Amino acid sequence: MRKIGYKGRCEKKTLSKCKEVCRTYDPIQSKYAELLDSLPEIEEIRCNVPLEGFKEGNYMTDFVCVKTGGDLMVRECVWRNRVTKPLNVKLLDASREYWTNHGVKDWGIVTNEEE
Repeated sequence: MRKIGYKGRCEKKTLSKCKEVCRTYDPIQSKYAELLDSLPEIEEIRCNVPLEGFKEGNYMTDFVCVKTGGDLMVRECVWRNRVTKPLNVKLLDASREYWTNHGVKDWGIVTNEEE
């Protein structure tokens, strides 16, 4: 989850299941994008989806995917050592609430491996 207009380093990827160029901003996003692209149950991947009317400000969700059958799956990528930081907790809770209010049942967090 990042602010819209994030100015950090960006890697552009072409994924077979993504209609646009997928922009990833850290290794977690990059690896997870490749994993999503390889999963047969994922039909479409949308990267960095803006949250319209999000009460916490101008943010975007890392991945919104359409699964076989039409259900949506949402994933937020966060570094493991930052998951419990107060701002991240607040934003992740708000994201989960936002997507739940939009009918998404499959919402989750992706972290890096333990060191």
